[in-house]
Amino acid sequence: MAMNDESRPERDDGARVVVDDGAVTARAEAPAATHAAKPAGPNAAGGSVQVPRGHWWWPSALTPWAGRTAQWASRLAGHGGSALPGRVVEVLDPGFLARTLGTLPYGVVLVSGTNGKTTTTRMVALMLEQLGLKVFTNPTGSNFTRGVVSALMGAIDGRRPLDADIAVLELDEAYAVHFVRQIRPRYSLLLNVMRDQLDRFGEIDNTARLLGHVAQATTGTVVLNREDARIARLSEQVPDGTAVRYFGLVNSLRSYFPSDDDMHGTDIRRTAMSGTDVDDGAVDGADDGAASSAMAAFGAGGPGASLSGAPSSLIPGESPRLDVGREAFASTAQPADVTLRRVGDHEAEFLIDGATVGGRVRLEGIYNLFNAAAALTVVRSVLADAGRSVDGGRLMEALAEVTPAFGRGEVIEVQGAPVELLLVKNPMGFRLSLGSFPAPGHDTMIAICDEYADGRDMSWLWDVDFTSLRETGVAMVSGTRAWDMALRLGYDEVKVARTDTDLEESVERFVTANPGVPKHIYCTYTAMLRLRARLARLADVADAGVGR
Repeated sequence: MAMNDESRPERDDGARVVVDDGAVTARAEAPAATHAAKPAGPNAAGGSVQVPRGHWWWPSALTPWAGRTAQWASRLAGHGGSALPGRVVEVLDPGFLARTLGTLPYGVVLVSGTNGKTTTTRMVALMLEQLGLKVFTNPTGSNFTRGVVSALMGAIDGRRPLDADIAVLELDEAYAVHFVRQIRPRYSLLLNVMRDQLDRFGEIDNTARLLGHVAQATTGTVVLNREDARIARLSEQVPDGTAVRYFGLVNSLRSYFPSDDDMHGTDIRRTAMSGTDVDDGAVDGADDGAASSAMAAFGAGGPGASLSGAPSSLIPGESPRLDVGREAFASTAQPADVTLRRVGDHEAEFLIDGATVGGRVRLEGIYNLFNAAAALTVVRSVLADAGRSVDGGRLMEALAEVTPAFGRGEVIEVQGAPVELLLVKNPMGFRLSLGSFPAPGHDTMIAICDEYADGRDMSWLWDVDFTSLRETGVAMVSGTRAWDMALRLGYDEVKVARTDTDLEESVERFVTANPGVPKHIYCTYTAMLRLRARLARLADVADAGVGR
């Protein structure tokens, strides 16, 4: 089956990741960090970045037409149309991206990091729309610069400027560097740094350095994850005149959202991912084999178990109570603009301006509640700069309207049974998904592919604890790396009923077996695109703009 554009994105020399620090500096050098925040207005997003000149022989008014033609041709050929149009536009009109986004009154929000980019971008965009702003975004998860350009093709016609107040854009960590060399974001939201696609990024500190270039290029506000030491340290790279805000957790929740160092330095299975009992803010060890009651309740709509953060506010410099080994927590003293205080069964509470606000959410997975704290922080920053006063209750109403992004806890009804697609791409994401979506009462499928967008090196699967699947086993393992996945499950004594590398046939067999039984499918990115395309033959699948 021919892969769509997004499943095999073109490499871009301008954003190539090189492990050597000197090479990174040469390839991904960000603009000088000696600028102040710019007021809202025309070209505010562009800052002082040099806009590339177009070719003398190419009339820029024809650029949208050329891009849409390439998009049509790509889809006609059976691809997704999310990368090729961007490539064509970059060749014909190199200044198109900066010129188009530079007209936005409130500039650009750039969202990057290892985990949570697509869902968090969706949260920010939908909340800003709910609160009255016109938003342009790249909703398909096509997070390379060419994907952003392709998304613009459907939003402009060449005769008028982009009809939006602000752009909210998800960008891959490496391509974010390429992006800020063309246009400086007014806001950047940097979520986390995890070991992910190490064959592409090299060691984890290299990924942090890439995000540091984004922080340096931001003109208005940089929003950082206080709980990730590598991200928190990026505050040192923020230029004068640019504000820094943090999102964070109360102390008693930190073990449920381990950092990368926690994941590789401790046995998470004995703490955050299983064997815990939660009662009125206490986190105490229990039987090693039991799943976290709070995580199970959240993922399965259980009887309302919750994690309660005991402190009503964070005391600067207080010693965090951690159940996992964590490096010296220097960032604890930094006050958070939004703090996740409590999580439960599709509900959350946050501390905002010293007050507790909470409510129901439609997002799936406990980890997305921490992403919600990140989204709330950047939304508050944008609204403050826009002179719009919105209280915590109204923010929660906007958050409650956000539904899962495609493939990220997305539920597709097939023959009367829910099939939940769960994107996995690194140890942290897979572990948290397994903890948030309990296996009992569900059939399970795992689909692992190793295309460029997935990462070629699948050794990270050995850092995931699959013992929570022992009780039910796995009904189907598929994808190009199906046998590697089956072997990994065997080492954790998880029974596999069937292994088949034919992904399309496998998913159809899986979802039509055992009618009425809810199903979970854990899948890498390109596997997810192919699964959605096949499921669209059997059920009503929302158009995500890719994989068609």
